[in-house]
Amino acid sequence: MKTIQDWMKEYPIISELAAVKEVFWTNPKKEPYQTGAKKLPLNENDVRDAEERLMRFAPYIAKVFPETREHSGIIESPIVPIPAMREKLSQMYEHTSEGEFLLKCDSHLPISGSIKARGGIYEVLKHAEKLAIQHGLLSVEDDYSILDREKFRTFFSEYSIAVGSTGNLGLSIGIMSAKLGFKVTVHMSADAKKWKKDLLRSKGVTVIEYKEDYSKAVEEGRKQAESDPNCYFIDDENSRDLFLGYAVAAIRIKKQLEDLNVTVDENHPLFVYLPCGVGGGPGGVAFGLKLMYQDQVHCFFAEPTHSPCMLLGLVTGMHDKVSVQDFGIDNITSADGLAVGRPSGFVGQTIEPLLSGSYTVSDHELFKLLSALADTENIHLEPSALAGVIGPVKLSTEKQGKEYVQNHNLKGQMKNAVHLMWATGGSMVPKETMDEYYKKGVEL
Repeated sequence: MKTIQDWMKEYPIISELAAVKEVFWTNPKKEPYQTGAKKLPLNENDVRDAEERLMRFAPYIAKVFPETREHSGIIESPIVPIPAMREKLSQMYEHTSEGEFLLKCDSHLPISGSIKARGGIYEVLKHAEKLAIQHGLLSVEDDYSILDREKFRTFFSEYSIAVGSTGNLGLSIGIMSAKLGFKVTVHMSADAKKWKKDLLRSKGVTVIEYKEDYSKAVEEGRKQAESDPNCYFIDDENSRDLFLGYAVAAIRIKKQLEDLNVTVDENHPLFVYLPCGVGGGPGGVAFGLKLMYQDQVHCFFAEPTHSPCMLLGLVTGMHDKVSVQDFGIDNITSADGLAVGRPSGFVGQTIEPLLSGSYTVSDHELFKLLSALADTENIHLEPSALAGVIGPVKLSTEKQGKEYVQNHNLKGQMKNAVHLMWATGGSMVPKETMDEYYKKGVEL
């Protein structure tokens, strides 16, 4: 068994991670898309199947969530240019990155206000569809708005759903499950914010709190489901359905970029920066984007310095066999959505041949970026959602980032590059909490 010292000797970056320093890492196992795709356990047909299922549910979503009616029950977020923030980043870090800066506002997804509205809601809907079809209550030819009837709520009330969460996944699953009629329990880790727990309880969701971190919440959710044959456990660490729900975003992004007259090709590379916790959301999105754009898209994960679980799993090749605590890292961060000590092994192994790299960012920087984005673009995000915003700066200033651009023969194309930062959450944060976040960023 290797000691921490052995790991540090083999991979010097681990010494920096253990010292909670900001790092930038490029993935030595990344392959050209054509070879990497052969190793994937999922394909484009799986993503298209998920998209079709969401389309079937759209009439129901539009009926029960009025905020989705404008888009006919499709849960989607806008992509917006952020030129003023681009200028601000140049001032803050005394460096101007080439290319166009865009923000993918999953922070403003309807229903639960975060990227988790994709995967979490999708998996609940898939489970509900399966149960209703199995019991002869529904067929795929039906208008799914019929699910908003008492007979369906009564039927679903005989079943329960459980999940472990740091907050945002619990919100998406709790809100959707309760709306359908399921009994739902969200096991919340210590870092989950009080307002998220209060909101869930107001929707009729059972919330169980733990003093330990995310892994304990997941473990307890799994135990609950094992003891009840009618309880379905949504496994954030291993779920293919969550992963596919996130991957659907890529199909829609392709159209959104086209509508914005944004070109992605070999002369206009797309760089995407994805805040990462356990890995399901960013992994699913990156997987979908690689299906759409292959070698023309470059995906980077962004993690807090105190919770770099996915990066440790990838660097060591051990994936879910290692945790940040194994390396003396405390997993305590204000980026609650990313406060995960052990990564998803399924995601790590799936994304390994596709991912361009990963970097870490301190809470101090997250709060500074939070207030800067509010000042320049009037966009208010929760701290974890800012992890992606610094990505273009890291890529063009860090030694490993510059080498990545050089090694992929991208130097001449960077002036035409598109940088898409993924804003993972924030619109449902109470105003007084957001004001506190903002104040903290201004004072730093």
